[in-house]
Amino acid sequence: MNWARCVGGKLQTCLALLLFADLAVAAEFAELGLGQKCRVRDLWSQKELGEFQGRFAPEIKWHGAGLYCLAGPKLAPPAAPAGGPANSRAGVSPALAEVCYLFSYFVGNGEDGLHLAWSRDGYRWETLNGGRSLLKPEVGESKLMRDPCLLRAPGGTFHMVWTTAWNGRTIGYAASKDLLHWSEQKALLVMADEPATLNCWAPEVTWDGQKEQFLIFWASTVTNKFTETASQTENHYNHRMYCTTTKDFQTFGPTRLYYDPGFNVIDATLLRADGRFRLLFKDETVKPPRKQLRMAVSDLAEGPFGPPGPPFTPAWVEGPTALRLGDQYIVYFDCYRDQHYGAMTSKDLVHWQDVTDRLAMPPGARHGTVLHVPGTVLAPLLKLGAAAGSAPGLP
Repeated sequence: MNWARCVGGKLQTCLALLLFADLAVAAEFAELGLGQKCRVRDLWSQKELGEFQGRFAPEIKWHGAGLYCLAGPKLAPPAAPAGGPANSRAGVSPALAEVCYLFSYFVGNGEDGLHLAWSRDGYRWETLNGGRSLLKPEVGESKLMRDPCLLRAPGGTFHMVWTTAWNGRTIGYAASKDLLHWSEQKALLVMADEPATLNCWAPEVTWDGQKEQFLIFWASTVTNKFTETASQTENHYNHRMYCTTTKDFQTFGPTRLYYDPGFNVIDATLLRADGRFRLLFKDETVKPPRKQLRMAVSDLAEGPFGPPGPPFTPAWVEGPTALRLGDQYIVYFDCYRDQHYGAMTSKDLVHWQDVTDRLAMPPGARHGTVLHVPGTVLAPLLKLGAAAGSAPGLP
């Protein structure tokens, strides 16, 4: 259980942990909206425990409890008026908080590559680089860059995976320290052992802190499997979720089935909340039509996941991406038929509110990923010309 407060311009989260079983529990700072570093104080012993990077995982015995204060970065003050003094702290613009939001996405068919946008509040988004691509696709069967999933690893490096083609057995991969200079792109042959694979769509990458490795998962149709649901699909696509693991993006674990809800499923993303993992995905059943987002839960990032919950979005949406926003969770999605983005918020991941009318997204934005990033990461990107590509209605 956690609750937030702001003291002296510094965002603080109070964390209460009560364990009734032998479980490893950790507070992920990014999930709580606190950035990468926090100072932690034990409120019961009144002791400062020091500064922690990425996560705080106290040792609590069976039937034990703990109460802690997690102090995040100091929030940036309001921008100075024209002609007034400038804020020169650590190269962060006076208009930027130390923790902001970043959105990776594609436009069109993904031919021109990676697009980025940023936000102060998670609702009003502005394009970066004047709305132009920051990375051109070079690998894969069709050399596309659809569904770019961006992850900032504990060490600060960004890892990205993406869809390279409508049909094929590869996904794309590249890494960057600053989102401006990228490693050589790779086409990862993730379905090499499944010759009947039709496609590899919408890969996602996440960091599994418990196993200290990266988990990559995606949707594939393997034409000689799950034939019992083939009649419920369209265009011969009958997807299930598959996954692999890696520590270095050089060697990979065996590809395996990640999630089979019993129906055609695509566009999964992973949300960590309250110490558990929520797999958000699209029910791609077409006969009868579903096309909504649903959720399954596991104690581990690698699964196994339980049965799918009921739909929590309207129909004809896809490409979910989610994060913690203040005291609630927000799930963004592509309303692809109506050609705009939508979003739902929830404090408990059970009761949902549609907040689509509050969104201002980049024009033409398609399936991507939202994440927390330090303002120091955004500062050089903002110099590329964000104002030239601002979303409608933004200053």
